[in-house]
Amino acid sequence: ESKCYSAAMKMLMRREHSKLELFQKLQIKGFDIDIINNSISKLVQQNNQSDERFAEDFIMMRFNQGKGPVRIVSELKMRGINTFNLSAFDWFELAKEIRQKKFGNQLPLDYKEIAKQKRFLQSRGFNLDQINQAF
Repeated sequence: ESKCYSAAMKMLMRREHSKLELFQKLQIKGFDIDIINNSISKLVQQNNQSDERFAEDFIMMRFNQGKGPVRIVSELKMRGINTFNLSAFDWFELAKEIRQKKFGNQLPLDYKEIAKQKRFLQSRGFNLDQINQAF
């Protein structure tokens, strides 16, 4: 059990992990499910692992990478995080900044270019309102 705990601790020293990420990585390393669960519980009790802290770090990292809320929510859910707060960020402003950074300040005039830029923002994870506001 201490090997499993140590392995999890090493992962957490490199960066925050969600419980689900830790569980999956430890399972790949071949640890028993009960031992994994006990180790993760101990880490949570000692406040070495926190899904809330992980979510905050993850959201900030993705926001700084210019990713939109739709994509961030999807990525968080894949990591087992279902409770988070995205309201602290100005997604409309970020969508505008990302569009300008990629395509310049000049607004496109032809339909094909508008569609191309909107697809780009959509792939980054912005919703329709945010995309339209960016123009």
